Amino acid sequence: MAQGARPVRPKQQRLNPAATLAGAASGGKTSGRSGHPAYKNGPPRKGPAAVKQATAADWIVGARLRTLPLAIAPVLLGTGAAIVAAGPGIYHPVRALLALAAALLLQIGVNYANDYSDGIRGTDAFRVGPARLTGGGVADPRTVLRVALVFFGLAAVAGLTLVILTQYWWLLLVGVVALLAAWFYTGGKKPYGYLGLGELFVFVFFGLVATTGTTYVQVGDFTTESVLGGVAIGLIACAVLMVNNLRDIVPDKAAGKRTLAVRIGRTASRVVFCVFLLLPFVIAGLFSLVYPLGIFTFFVLLLALPACLITVTATSAKELILALKLTSLAALAYGLLLGLAFAF
Repeated sequence: MAQGARPVRPKQQRLNPAATLAGAASGGKTSGRSGHPAYKNGPPRKGPAAVKQATAADWIVGARLRTLPLAIAPVLLGTGAAIVAAGPGIYHPVRALLALAAALLLQIGVNYANDYSDGIRGTDAFRVGPARLTGGGVADPRTVLRVALVFFGLAAVAGLTLVILTQYWWLLLVGVVALLAAWFYTGGKKPYGYLGLGELFVFVFFGLVATTGTTYVQVGDFTTESVLGGVAIGLIACAVLMVNNLRDIVPDKAAGKRTLAVRIGRTASRVVFCVFLLLPFVIAGLFSLVYPLGIFTFFVLLLALPACLITVTATSAKELILALKLTSLAALAYGLLLGLAFAF
C-alpha cells in the first residue's frame, strides 16, 4: 500500500426489506450467520441510526394511533358497567373522562417508551415497515424518552386527580404498578416483552385493570359486568399484540426478541390469535341472556371473522397489518356496543 493512502473499508451490510418479507412469507427460512434472510454476512450494526429532524407527522406516527382503541374500549365498557351498578340517573362523566385520559395518555407513553427502548437496544435495526423515531434516526433518542416521560407524567396527573376526587388512596399503588409495567415492557436490562410475557401485561392492564378500574372510580365496587367485560376486552387486546408480533416473527427472532409468537411459532400463533379474538363473543353471548341489546355485539364479528381469515391465510406483512387494523377496530366496536347494552 502506498504511503499516505487510506485503507478501503468494506461497505456495511444493510437490511433488505424485500428479503425480510420474503423470509416471513416463506415461514421464516433463513440463511447466513445471523439466521435472518436479509443478512448473509451478519446483522447490521445495532443502535439508532443518524438523527434527522422529526416532523409533527413523524411524532403522530410514533404515537401509533391504531393502538388507541385498546385504551378507549375498556373505559366504554367500564362506564356501561358503572351505569348498571348505580342506575341510569347516577353518572360521573368527569371521572369517566379522567379514566379515559389516563388510559389514552398511558397508551401513548407506552408506545413512545417502546420506540425509545427498542431503538437504543438495536431491535428496530431488524424491522421492516415504517421507520421508528429512534431506530430510524428520525428523532434524538433522548427527546423520544422525554416525550414518553411527559405522557407518563400526564397519565399520572389524571390518575392522581381521580384518586383525590374518589378518596380511594390505595389506587395510587395500582397506578405506580401500571407505570412500572409500562416502562419495563421493553425497558430495563431484562424487559418482559422480550420474554414472551407481553400478552400477560396487555390482558391485565388494558383489560382487567382498565375496565374494572373505570367502574370502581365511579361506583366504588367491582361488578360482574366489569370483570367479565375486562376479560373480554383484554383478550381482544392480546389478539392485537399477537398479530403484530406474528408479522414481526422473523425480525424479532433475528434481534433476539422472544415474543410469545416467536416462542410458539407461526402456526400456533395464528390459532392463538383466533382464540383470543373469538372467545370474547362467548362472553357477549352470556351477557345477551341478561341484556337484550348485547346481541348487537355480534355485529363486531363482521370485523373479527375477516381478521381471523386474513391472519390464518396471510403470506405477507401487508396482510397482517390489515388484520391488525381490523382487530383494533373490533376492540373499539366491542367495547362500545357491549357498554351501551349495559347502560340501556
